[in-house]
Amino acid sequence: MMKQSSEKNSFKQALSGLERYCAYQERCHLEVELKLKDFDLTDEEKKTLITQLTQSDLLNEKRFATNFARGKFRIKEWGKIRIQQQLRSKKIAEESIQHALDQLDPIEYTEAFSALAIRKLEGIKTNDIQKKRKKLGEMLLYRGWEFGMVYDKVRELIPLA
Repeated sequence: MMKQSSEKNSFKQALSGLERYCAYQERCHLEVELKLKDFDLTDEEKKTLITQLTQSDLLNEKRFATNFARGKFRIKEWGKIRIQQQLRSKKIAEESIQHALDQLDPIEYTEAFSALAIRKLEGIKTNDIQKKRKKLGEMLLYRGWEFGMVYDKVRELIPLA
C-alpha cells in the first residue's frame, strides 16, 4: 500500500515538474522525453504524462517548430536549410517543419539574407577575388541559406573581373 502511494506522489511530482518545464519555454517531445529520464517512472506513466501535457497544450510540436524557426531566423540569422536540419534532429514531424518554414515572411527572409551577405562580405579581409567568393559562399551555406540564393548573391556582390 505504501509503495502505491509513493508512486502516485512521484507521478504527480513529475507532472508538476514537467508542467513548469514546458511553461517556461516551448519544448519538443524529444526534450520532454529526455527530461522524463530524471524521474523514476514506468513507460506507461511516461506516455500518460506526455499525453496530458499535449492535451493541456503545454506540449505542442507545431507551435514549437514555428517558434524555433522564427527565433533561429531572426536571432541567429539561419536559413531554411539549417533550421530544417535542426528540427529534424529534434525529431519534429515533416508537416510541422514545413508549416514552420512557411510562416517565415519571404520578403523579410530575402532582406535578411541580403543584409547578412553584405555584412559578411565587409568582414572578409582578402583581396583575392576567388578566395573572397569562396569564403562568403561558405559562410552563407554554413548558416543554412539555399545554394541558389548564395550562388546568385556571391556573383552579384563579387563579380569576376
